[in-house]
Amino acid sequence: MRLLVILTAAAALLAAAAAHEHHGEAPTCSGGTGRVLAEFRPGEVTVDGHSDDWVGVEASEFALLPALDPDEDRAYSGGKVAVKAVHDGVNVFFMLQVDGAYAYSKGESSRCPSVALMFQVGDNATYYNMGGCKDMRGSCTSKSCRGHEVDIMHFEIGNAIPGRLYGGNHIDNAAGNGGDRFGHLVDVYAWNPHCRYLDGVGPKENNSNAQNDWHGAWWHSSLTVHSGFVDDDNPYGKQDEKGTYYFEFSRPLRTMDRFQQDAQFTIGQPSNMAVAFWYPTDGKEWGDSEHYSASCNWLILDIQPSLEAAYYHPAPNRSWDAATAFALLLSVVAICLSIFVGYRVSKNRSTAQFTPLEQIQFAEERH
Repeated sequence: MRLLVILTAAAALLAAAAAHEHHGEAPTCSGGTGRVLAEFRPGEVTVDGHSDDWVGVEASEFALLPALDPDEDRAYSGGKVAVKAVHDGVNVFFMLQVDGAYAYSKGESSRCPSVALMFQVGDNATYYNMGGCKDMRGSCTSKSCRGHEVDIMHFEIGNAIPGRLYGGNHIDNAAGNGGDRFGHLVDVYAWNPHCRYLDGVGPKENNSNAQNDWHGAWWHSSLTVHSGFVDDDNPYGKQDEKGTYYFEFSRPLRTMDRFQQDAQFTIGQPSNMAVAFWYPTDGKEWGDSEHYSASCNWLILDIQPSLEAAYYHPAPNRSWDAATAFALLLSVVAICLSIFVGYRVSKNRSTAQFTPLEQIQFAEERH
C-alpha cells in the first residue's frame, strides 16, 4: 500500500514537472526583481483559508505570466496575484490571493486551480529550469547535482475540502516522505524538471526519513458556508461563480532536514522564492499554457526582525547591582572572620598545657 501511494504521488509529480519544463535560454521579463515582506506578527494568523486576519498585512502584487514565455500580452486574464507573508518567530505564513471564477471537479486536480511555492536551497540553484542541474532523469544524484537543490510546496485542490487543513500528517510523515494522501499538499525537492521527488524519495543515496513540514488550506470568496464543509458537500460552490481564490500556508522557519531538501529561513536574511499558478481555462485541464509564474526570476522573501526587539535595550537593574555588591562585601567579611578565628584557635591550642584527668579528679576530691 505504501509503495502504491508513493508511485501515485510520483506520477503526479512527473505530470506536474512537464508543465515546468523549460528549454533554451532563460526568458526575461520587465519589472525587475520583486520583494515579499514578512513582518513579525505573532498570534495574528490562523491557517484556515480565510483572509480576514490578513487585512492589515501589506500585499506584494505580481503579474502572472506564462512560465515558458513570459509575454505580458499573454498574462493570466484574471489579473495579478497578491502575495502576503508574516512570521511569528517560529513559523512563516503565506497568503496568495488571485481572482478567478469558481472551478472545481472532485478528484481531477488538473481541472481545478493549483498553486506552488519554490525556494532556493543550493547556492547554484536557478529559478530557470527548477534548480538548473544539467543531468537528465535517471542520472541525477545528490552528488552530481549538489548545489542545485530547490524546495517546492505544491497544492492541488482536487481532493481538498475548502477551509480544511492539509499537508503534513502523521500517516505520511511516519512513512518517511513529504506526501499528503488526503489533499495533495506535498513537500518536494528538485534539481531540475526531470529530477523532482517527494522529500525522502529519490535516488538511493538521497533517501531519508523525511516529513512534510507544510500546512495549508484554500477558499473561494463565492463560498458562503463558513461553518465548514464536509466531503459530501462537493462541489461546495457554484461553477463559474466570479470571485477570488485564497491559498494560505505555514511552515517552520527551520526544519529537521539533513539532506538539502528543505529551504531554511533565518530572520533578517533574504531568501529566494517563486510563485506558480495553474488554472483550468474554460473547464479544460491545465497544461503549459495555463502555468503562470509571478515574474520570471526569483522573488526576494524578506523575513523581517521584530522592530520592538531591534530597539529594546533593557535598563540596568540598579537595585540588583547594589544587592549583589552588599552580598559580596558580606562574603569577604565572613571569610576574613573565619580566617581570624581559625588563627586564634590554632594559636591557643599550641600554647595550652595538657592536664591529666586523674589530677582533675584528685583536685575535686580534696575540695
